[in-house]
Amino acid sequence: MELNTTRIITDDVQRLVDFYQAITGFTADWQNELFAELHMGASTLAFQSSAVIAQLSPGAAEAASNRSVTLDFMVDDVDALYPSLQAVVADFVSKPTTMPWGNRSLLFRDPDGNLINFFAPASEAARERFAK
Repeated sequence: MELNTTRIITDDVQRLVDFYQAITGFTADWQNELFAELHMGASTLAFQSSAVIAQLSPGAAEAASNRSVTLDFMVDDVDALYPSLQAVVADFVSKPTTMPWGNRSLLFRDPDGNLINFFAPASEAARERFAK
């Protein structure tokens, strides 16, 4: 078994796709105006309109209400990306910080309030964990 896709339910698919394209450099594959995917190596990040959920199962998901999940993106250099992200990101949670487990981390929110972590292994132990 493998986790294949993480899907974000949103009221504005275009706005969220534009944001994630800007921060990742990947281009979305649009199925239609209600659903798009960013294929990033072995991972896929999908964006689905809340209107679809409302048709299938009203109340099953609520856009822009996540406060407990973080999307982690491993990058080469958090500090080098930080200045360029300032033109795109409106809500930084923290500046680049070295975490106790050895990652250099930058936390910010997407336009729907979802928490994003750009991180780079900074310690030798952290680099070994991700050297697979």
